[in-house]
Amino acid sequence: MNTAAARLPALPINRPMITLAIMLATLIQTLDGTIANVALPHMQGSLSASQDEVTWILTSYIVAAAIATPLTGWFSDRFGVKKLLLASISGFTFASALCGLSQTLPEIVASRLLQGVFGAALVPLSQSILLEINPREKQGSAMAIWGMGVMVGPILGPTLGGWLTDSYNWRWVFFINVPIGLFAFFGVLAYLPDLGQRKKTRFDVFGFATLSIFIGALQAFLDRGEQLDWFNSNEIVVEAIVCFVAFVFFVAHTATIGKDSFFRYELLKDRNFITGCSFIFIIGAVMYATRALLPPMLQSLMGYPVTTTGLVTAPSGLGTMFAMLLVGRLVGRVDTRIMLLTGFGISAVALWQMSGYTIALTQSDIVIPGVVQGFGLGLVFVPLSAASFATLDSSLRPDGTAIYSLVRNIGSSIGISVVQTLATRNTAIAHASLTEHLTAYNAAGYSQFGTDNIVGLASINQEITRQAAMIAYVDDFMLMLGATIAIAPLILLIRPARQTGGEPVHAAMD
Repeated sequence: MNTAAARLPALPINRPMITLAIMLATLIQTLDGTIANVALPHMQGSLSASQDEVTWILTSYIVAAAIATPLTGWFSDRFGVKKLLLASISGFTFASALCGLSQTLPEIVASRLLQGVFGAALVPLSQSILLEINPREKQGSAMAIWGMGVMVGPILGPTLGGWLTDSYNWRWVFFINVPIGLFAFFGVLAYLPDLGQRKKTRFDVFGFATLSIFIGALQAFLDRGEQLDWFNSNEIVVEAIVCFVAFVFFVAHTATIGKDSFFRYELLKDRNFITGCSFIFIIGAVMYATRALLPPMLQSLMGYPVTTTGLVTAPSGLGTMFAMLLVGRLVGRVDTRIMLLTGFGISAVALWQMSGYTIALTQSDIVIPGVVQGFGLGLVFVPLSAASFATLDSSLRPDGTAIYSLVRNIGSSIGISVVQTLATRNTAIAHASLTEHLTAYNAAGYSQFGTDNIVGLASINQEITRQAAMIAYVDDFMLMLGATIAIAPLILLIRPARQTGGEPVHAAMD
């Protein structure tokens, strides 16, 4: 297999400065996936947008990034990793400034589309570069650093976004990217060596078109489904059909065109990579979904303000950071499957704690399970990333990291969509069940609301709705717990690293 060292220049490289520069670039991209969420109500008033319209500020970024992510491998082959990274950072920073300066909804949606297009390559390129500049025995530590940027960014996003919005205004959730982006740009320009261009392949227009349509239709289907009552909406039916047809055409095209395909079929020959992609999809679908449940639960049921919500959910990122720093030193020394099993077990404990939530919660009831789950997630993410690319040829890394990031994002979208849909439906079911058993003879518990007037009855209904919503959230946490336990046996498919002397030697392919 080709080694990273074979493609690096003979002169010594400054790994700490390269790592710092590309992680700053990764941070602004991952932060932007969630930092704008808490500022949406403020944007809605400022931009004179409806509640449905303002959500396009989020979905436009997600869809653009999802469509552009698979292009990373081809662009890096064509123009070189350094040039692509510099173009991505500068474009993302410029688009962030445009977002902050936007005066109308169309302007900010267009700017967010631009952000998504330029930011799509930042995460896969950062992972590819860290693998490239580090020898094999240090790649576990490198993946720990990369993982902190990828996973802590979305966790800290709501906290930072809430503070910036409350202290200044919503425009600063975008302006904050400008100084960070400038530091990252000049750091990459000064310290990252030119890794050169690989072979220039023909661009597979049909393959890219069908994959883009599939991803765009899937993302729109997932984002809009809950709002439009899924298949009761003609729009959702059309998006589902387009998604399915585009996927079938993409698979058929890829299978018949061979080497000229937009998708590098050589990736399918690497067992570790395919298994890792399957796992990261499941991790995105199961574990990231729990992150989407807590903020609305705390704000709607507990009455937490935005800033407090961010403060009680942010400590989970500390658990993730600590786990990644620890596990980075263990990769190559401890069986990967043991670390993965431990991480899933700890995450299951956290979900079990969350499944015991009630309307009466203290802040420690939220912080402690969050830290525990964050720690478990950190134990899973790093060894999985290292194992997924352990046997992959270095020439395939830009394509592999792009697909890996894309699979993770699609898994997250599907998981979040499923739990939010179930939360809405189970709230209605629980509400109906609770009201069935409420009669004039057992309403004494609600006497403080007053049962002899319309206002009192409305208050009773509001309280029943709160209780029903909590039941629905608990059901979702139980579902996540069951899914986490159910997928644990897939760990057996991961090939552990073997050790020869003091340096880990990763499992060869069959």
